[in-house]
Amino acid sequence: MSTKIEEALEHIKTAQKYLKTSVLRWKPDFDSAADEFCQAAQCYRIARDLKQARDCYYRASESYKKNRSFFHAAKALEQALLVGKELSNADELFNLALEASSLYQQHGSGDSAAGLLDKAGRILEQDTPQLAVKLYQHAADISANESSQHQGIEYISKASRLLVRLERYDEAVDNLRREIGFHLEANNLPAVGRLCVAIVLVQLARGDTVAAEKSYKEWGGHCEMAEVQTLDQLLQAYDEEDPDSARKALRSPFIRSMDVEYSRLANCIPLPEPLDPMMRAGVRENAAPSYVSPNASTSASVEHHRAYDEENEESPYEPVTYGPKKIEEEDEDEELC
Repeated sequence: MSTKIEEALEHIKTAQKYLKTSVLRWKPDFDSAADEFCQAAQCYRIARDLKQARDCYYRASESYKKNRSFFHAAKALEQALLVGKELSNADELFNLALEASSLYQQHGSGDSAAGLLDKAGRILEQDTPQLAVKLYQHAADISANESSQHQGIEYISKASRLLVRLERYDEAVDNLRREIGFHLEANNLPAVGRLCVAIVLVQLARGDTVAAEKSYKEWGGHCEMAEVQTLDQLLQAYDEEDPDSARKALRSPFIRSMDVEYSRLANCIPLPEPLDPMMRAGVRENAAPSYVSPNASTSASVEHHRAYDEENEESPYEPVTYGPKKIEEEDEDEELC
């Protein structure tokens, strides 16, 4: 090990000589110095001195940047990130990954930039998933610009699942919409149907059944038969406020076969509260009173007086009864005369 450390020190001395100017060398030789720093870092890695190895990669990257060798500068930073993942904190690794990806993009290597962000995201995912989400989203954006839809779908899908795991449902809905957009551009319609189920589950976890129904109407045309049956049963149960049917729908085989984050989410979605049978037919408890017009009392009294007057008013068309005619009596009087 000591021999490797001594070898590393020799490489550092040589690199420093390349950085100095002299009568015969008017400009520093950054490229040669960077190569020496990389060799020194490799010797330190073999000697298990990771801190020194990381610092040498930093110095190599700076020398490459001064020589405008952006690809090699990014490569040195990528090695520094991998070496120092146990030494640096999460914020340092995050910023290092962004800087290295920017250098890759300046060189025109978008795929390498996205791949580096994916590596950094996997390093940060366990302890700081919120930072990993940003890296995955940035990687998806870079892949979209590079017309690499397949890789972009993979990165944006990781971000969606992490957001669901973090219970950041509002952001998860937006991210799932972006993921659906990626699949539509790639003409991968069966995946859109599966994501429709996922976005409905997230909307129900938010407690917004109306948004869940709108999402189903928007993307349900791409669903297959199993997905349609699952969503119909689920949304109908929430519409009828039937907790038993909702629980049965959330435990359907299709939802259980989804990604782990979504199948676990189904177990955490609040079920609808059952209604009392009397409340179903009658008025709900604590319901708002029905609207009554402020003129209702006045009009009611007017109607009452009008009805009273009509009852007591004499009708001009009272029926008239006539007595029987006394024809026989008149005939007798005539005979007497």
